Amino acid sequence: MTNPNGEEIMFVIFATKPLNDGTKGFRFNIFGKKGLARLRKRKTTGWFKRSKMDTMNAYHFGRLIVYIESSRASRQLHHFAG
Repeated sequence: MTNPNGEEIMFVIFATKPLNDGTKGFRFNIFGKKGLARLRKRKTTGWFKRSKMDTMNAYHFGRLIVYIESSRASRQLHHFAG
């Protein structure tokens, strides 16, 4: 399959982009699962905790927090990380 410029289009397995708010972390898209990972500066929120939100589920690993889009999200993340 080619795009209008004649370049070959490929399926993206893993894509990342930096966060736009200046914090340490990145956005990702792995096999169509979109989310972001962020490293907190100070307090930890526990070793392993899970939080459910409207659009994403948050998994806390000490100072590292990984947000993954839930399958029943009220709002979808469009063109989030490529």
